[in-house]
Amino acid sequence: MTLEAGKPIRVALLGCGTVGTQIARLLTEQADDLAARVGARIDLVGIAVRRPNKHREVPAELLTTDAAALVTRADVDVVVEVIGGIEPTRGWLLDALNAGKSVVTANKALLAEHAGELFEAADRTGADLYFEAAVAGAIPLLRPLRESLAGDRITRVMGIVNGTTNFILSAMDETGAGYGETLDEASRLGYAEADPTADVDGFDAASKAAILASLSFHTRVTAGDVYREGISAVTSADFAAARALGRTIKLLAICERVHTEDGESVAVRVHPAMIPRSHPLAGVSGAFNAVFVEAEAAGQLMFYGQGAGGAPTASAVLGDLVAVARNRVVGGRGPRESAYADLAVRPIAQASTRYHISLDVADRAGVLSAVAAEFAQHEVSIAAVRQEGRANDASLVIVTHSAPDAALRSTVDKVAGLPFVHEVVSVMRVEGEDS
Repeated sequence: MTLEAGKPIRVALLGCGTVGTQIARLLTEQADDLAARVGARIDLVGIAVRRPNKHREVPAELLTTDAAALVTRADVDVVVEVIGGIEPTRGWLLDALNAGKSVVTANKALLAEHAGELFEAADRTGADLYFEAAVAGAIPLLRPLRESLAGDRITRVMGIVNGTTNFILSAMDETGAGYGETLDEASRLGYAEADPTADVDGFDAASKAAILASLSFHTRVTAGDVYREGISAVTSADFAAARALGRTIKLLAICERVHTEDGESVAVRVHPAMIPRSHPLAGVSGAFNAVFVEAEAAGQLMFYGQGAGGAPTASAVLGDLVAVARNRVVGGRGPRESAYADLAVRPIAQASTRYHISLDVADRAGVLSAVAAEFAQHEVSIAAVRQEGRANDASLVIVTHSAPDAALRSTVDKVAGLPFVHEVVSVMRVEGEDS
């Protein structure tokens, strides 16, 4: 349905925190430019907040505590949501879509669980659903995946999608400090939340990985499908080991298209991994994000930039709002959900990975051959071995070739039980190298 000439696009905003405040500011400051780009003015007509007296930076007449009523108001064309969380936000956005309102959201947790439900509601009424800001903040990433690369076949997506963990791991690498003290520093500088669980335990990155996999492989993937490990077990010794091999450690979100005799499937995982310092992701430091995409025709692409923050995220939200508003002006529709492939999601046990294993062992003849025999028994090929003696003990480091994760785990369990193995010091996956 084409917008009546001269009529503005009227926007309801849910949330006026760090991101919402920036959206309201930019809508006011850039009103003339946005109108020129869209072909109609964009008017902010209401903002839902919990405590109106805390938001003196916006006109009081715009504020309301009744989000449910705001999203279904007859004069609202588009609902922009930057509150976060799943409930009651899911209900509000479904109500908006069912009423024919287009939705722009930055809510990765909601999309990672209920994107299919939201898309179905949008399809019923012809509304748009845009969510560029849900992954990697200001970095244009999701639109290239679902539009620019729509004619290509994406094979792999690997990236750093959480700024808090990347700040912590970068600082550990640069200073040699431990995880606990680096997390404290991240909290002091405002990079980590008061409760950093969602970030450091990988929940945030898993939600984003689910969205990336869904778009890349035309398959509905939820956060529950994503294998997840956080960074709390990463130590300064792990970084020392990585450094000795010309590597560093990053928390990676990895989405892969897998070909087997049984057909195609997808593997989606989030975990710390060693990567070579020559890899493009190795140089991504601080709170920045970067995503490395591999496609059959386009080859290798990398997207890099600010992954969070009020202004960067607001930039991505406004980009979506402009797209939605243009569709309203000309009577068009944005991209719909593409889940036609409906590929199975492989469990982590079947995913092909490489391991870096550090052992404390007795320094005596036959140890290395006995350890190697366990690897051979589980059909895990060894790529490299490094052994250093110290008094009556030795440090033994083994890097494997690619093998099913289940086989690697079983091998490590067996090796840990050998009488001359004192301790399995660390086990970490290796990415970014030929297998």
